[in-house]
Amino acid sequence: MPARLPLRAAACALASAVALTAGSALAQQEIRVPMALATKDGPGKEVGHVTLTDSGNGLLLHLDLTNDLPPGAHGFHVHANGSCQPAEKDGETVPALAAGGHWDPEETGKHRGPSGDGHLGDLPVLYVGVDEDGATATTHTLVAPRIKDATRLRGLALMIHADGDNFRDEPKPLGGGGARLACGVIP
Repeated sequence: MPARLPLRAAACALASAVALTAGSALAQQEIRVPMALATKDGPGKEVGHVTLTDSGNGLLLHLDLTNDLPPGAHGFHVHANGSCQPAEKDGETVPALAAGGHWDPEETGKHRGPSGDGHLGDLPVLYVGVDEDGATATTHTLVAPRIKDATRLRGLALMIHADGDNFRDEPKPLGGGGARLACGVIP
């Protein structure tokens, strides 16, 4: 015959199990980041969203983007400031410049990609497909293996650049991603 726990002990065991389950659920919560085109006047047309989820393999970035982005490879990064507003550089208004540079909490000063030993904000290259009608909606998942806690990103910005990213600082700085194409602040 199984041993019976006193009612108080059973209630404590049940409360502990619920607390552990709730803690796991909170750790797995999703953070949805609305993305908008970066313009000289501030955030423009919304182009979908990116959902951030923790996993045992690193941060999952679930892309659900419209066909408003040009086809091809695009640099994709976490930027240091939670703003997608334009700012001035060398007398020119630059879209989403207020987002600052790539998120680099360890101050490495290096651009080495999502698995490298540089900026923690370096994410995998984002690819926009194309068909006979032009760009297609982008709905796939990327993994950032070095980012283990999505909540660390709250208050930063996600940035999609106009061009690809070679994860080096040569021949162009910061992988050659170029202009800031779309941006979203991580709530």
